[in-house]
Amino acid sequence: MPRKRKLLAQLSALHNSTSFPQIDAVEQLNTTPGADASPKSSKYFVIETKNSSRLQEDFFNQPCVSLAKSFLGQILVRKLPDGRELWGRIVETEAYLGGEDEASHSRGGKQTQRNAAMFMKPGTLYVYQIYGIYFCMNVSSQGEGAAVLLRSLEPLRGLDAMRELRRASRKAPSRLLKDWQLCNGPSKLCQAFGIDKAFDQRDLTQDDAIWMVPGQDPPGEQDVVTTTRIGIGNTGEWAHKPLRFYLRGNRFVSVVDKKMEREMAARGHSSRS
Repeated sequence: MPRKRKLLAQLSALHNSTSFPQIDAVEQLNTTPGADASPKSSKYFVIETKNSSRLQEDFFNQPCVSLAKSFLGQILVRKLPDGRELWGRIVETEAYLGGEDEASHSRGGKQTQRNAAMFMKPGTLYVYQIYGIYFCMNVSSQGEGAAVLLRSLEPLRGLDAMRELRRASRKAPSRLLKDWQLCNGPSKLCQAFGIDKAFDQRDLTQDDAIWMVPGQDPPGEQDVVTTTRIGIGNTGEWAHKPLRFYLRGNRFVSVVDKKMEREMAARGHSSRS
C-alpha cells in the first residue's frame, strides 16, 4: 500500500506540473535553464510534454514574409502511424503573398477547391501535388491567400524511417541516401515525412500527426540569406522578388545562392548556422 500511495502522488504531481523537461537530447532544444533534463518513460509525461511545447496560433498569425523568416530554425514533428516520430529543423522557406503575387496559387484572389487552405486560419497546411506524383507542403499565414512553402529540413530524429519512406516513394531501387539528401527540397521533405494530400487543410496547432515545436537558438539577421524563389521563371517581376529565405552555411538547403552569400561576406556578416 505505501508503494501504491507513492505512485499515485507522483502521477498527481505530474498532472499538476506546468513545466516539463524534454525527453531526449533532441527534445532538449526547448528546456529552460536549470530544468531537470533527465529522460522519462511514463506515457503521461510524453503526452504532456508534446502538448506544452507545440507552437500555437499566435506564432503562425503573422505576415507571410515575417512567418517565412520565423520558420527558420523551428522544428517540424511528424508522428507516424506506428508511433515513431520524425523531427526536422526548418532551414529553407519561400513566401507566397496571395492575390498580388503572380507566382502564388491564389493570384488574383481566386479561391478554388485546390487552394482553399491558403484562405484558412494561419497555421493551416496547404498540400498540393506537382507532376501528378510529388507533393509540396505550405503553411497559411496572415493575409488573404498567403502561405509559406517549406523547402528544406535538416533531419534531426527518425532518419532511418525517413530513408524508408523516401525509398518507398521511388519506383526504382537506388543507392542509400545521405543525411543531407533526405529533405533538401519541398517534395523530398514530403516524401521523407510521409506527407500527402491527406494532410491538406490540417491545423498545425491541433493535429495529432504533425505539429511544430520551437527551435533552440533562433537565427539572427546575419544567418539568413534572402534571395529569389525557385522555379517561377514565367511570373515577370515576381521571379526576381527576394522571397526565399534560408540558413546561410547550412548544408541541408536545396539551392545555395553563392553570389548573395559572397555579398553578405563582403558586408562582414558571419554565419553561425
